[in-house]
Amino acid sequence: MIKIDPDKIQIIDLPRVGDPRGNLSVIEEFQHVPFKIERIYWIYDVPGGEFRGSHAFKETCELIVALSGSFDIVLNDGQKEQLFHLNRSYKGLYVPKLLWRRLENFSTNSLALILASTVYDEDDYIRNFEEFSKITH
Repeated sequence: MIKIDPDKIQIIDLPRVGDPRGNLSVIEEFQHVPFKIERIYWIYDVPGGEFRGSHAFKETCELIVALSGSFDIVLNDGQKEQLFHLNRSYKGLYVPKLLWRRLENFSTNSLALILASTVYDEDDYIRNFEEFSKITH
């Protein structure tokens, strides 16, 4: 079992099963993520120079994996910013709630897989950075 602090940003090493016919990786709820997986979505065909995200969640936690290609995730806690570069399909970034996130610098044919702890709820989104800063201070 992977030990994950639900309040801490972490790079999660996902299991890899090597085989001459191709590799296999797996993600299991409560095993590789500290939450029940309520929603899965993916981002692809992002035009050069564009970004996704630019919001925070009040309650949702996520695991983000670069299934193909690469991209950067910029996280901000209201005081400092951290950049994470994802480019391996067996590494995931665990993003707790109340962190501003922006996905950028997508390579050609990149595919971002996101596992979320909640179903979609527009009321869970914080889309204004000034509002986010007030909440986090």
